Amino acid sequence: MAKKSTPSISLSHFWGVVVFSLCFFVPKSVLGEKKELRFRKNGEFKILQVADMHFADGKTTSCLNVFPNQMPSCSDLNTTAFVERMIQAEKPDFIVFTGDNIYGPDATDAAESLSAAFQPAIASNIPWAAVLGNHDQESTLSREGVMKHIVGLKNTLSQVNPAEVHIIDGFGNYNLEIGGVKGSRFENKSALNLYFLDSGGYSTVRAIRGYGWIKPLQQLWFQRTSTKLRRAYTRQPEAQKGPAPGLVYFHIPLPEFASFDSSNFTGVRQEGISSASVNSGFFTTMVEAGDVKAVFTGHDHLNDFCGKLTGIQLCYAGGFGYHAYGKAGWSRRARVVLASLEKTEQGSWGAVKSIKTWKRLDDEHLTTVDGQVLWSKRHADVSYLSNNVHKTLEMRAVLGCSLLLYAAKNHA
Repeated sequence: MAKKSTPSISLSHFWGVVVFSLCFFVPKSVLGEKKELRFRKNGEFKILQVADMHFADGKTTSCLNVFPNQMPSCSDLNTTAFVERMIQAEKPDFIVFTGDNIYGPDATDAAESLSAAFQPAIASNIPWAAVLGNHDQESTLSREGVMKHIVGLKNTLSQVNPAEVHIIDGFGNYNLEIGGVKGSRFENKSALNLYFLDSGGYSTVRAIRGYGWIKPLQQLWFQRTSTKLRRAYTRQPEAQKGPAPGLVYFHIPLPEFASFDSSNFTGVRQEGISSASVNSGFFTTMVEAGDVKAVFTGHDHLNDFCGKLTGIQLCYAGGFGYHAYGKAGWSRRARVVLASLEKTEQGSWGAVKSIKTWKRLDDEHLTTVDGQVLWSKRHADVSYLSNNVHKTLEMRAVLGCSLLLYAAKNHA
């Protein structure tokens, strides 16, 4: 499929710094007062991503794009059963719902639909979080109302917005920190950082059509939070040379998702990249921050690939819900991410050594597909050393040339 062209209209940031300095406080200390999440005793932390449930009214809501013989018995309850199967099979430490959790136009009561959609996560007693898509607010609750309802549900770590932020665009911008193994030297450090952002619903600018995007104030909050986390991670005790790895979750893919073809991604691309019609520069912001290793989105249900661009993996989860559009014969699916810690010389658990991912299909066997390593500390360290070697050689070459020119000049 030919790549979808995306206009590259940059949004001005010049006023953002002024507003940010007036309206933002410094983020709270690392891990805060309450450490909600941490790595298991085996040095692992597993995240289940559920994208685009499109839940509506339960058993009375029909399925889309399934085989005719499946239609009579297929409803939102198939989506619920899939969530339950995934929780039972993978036993995740954390569940992330990346938007279009309900399909507003077909949800009679938004609050009831939201509660029903998240019920498997609530019942599991596993911590979970959610961001908004472009359909969540199209029922009986506003976008703010939807996020407030989610925050009030049991076991969720979702936030309407950061407590320390007075002004920010959207609802559902926040970060969570994954502490090291209890009793290890990394116990009081955030070994893995999770960022959640509201990618918007639809453009609110009359001259710009299409979907929403991540705005300047959201990006400034992200930059400030990333910097704060880096400083804490590189301080004693157990001072590290660089930042802890970060993962970012939101709904609408960035224009950069269109940078790939079948030769440089893992998974499938079966439809265009439905990003905003403007490029707000958030990908560049993440690259500059230096800690983000992967981004996870939904929105385009028939895409489930991961592709690496400028050191960041851009990943779709693939469509999950049965009331969402799909493709008959192409199984609904979910993405799993596993972060693993390294062993220190003392035999304790240290920093994150690798981040892996795979998908599970909603078939008879919950088939696992497309396992891959998203990031490895070993490769990152080799790259870091290689870059330093190249810089050293370049400096020596420049110095050598300068000395030769100086010698030639004096000789003359």
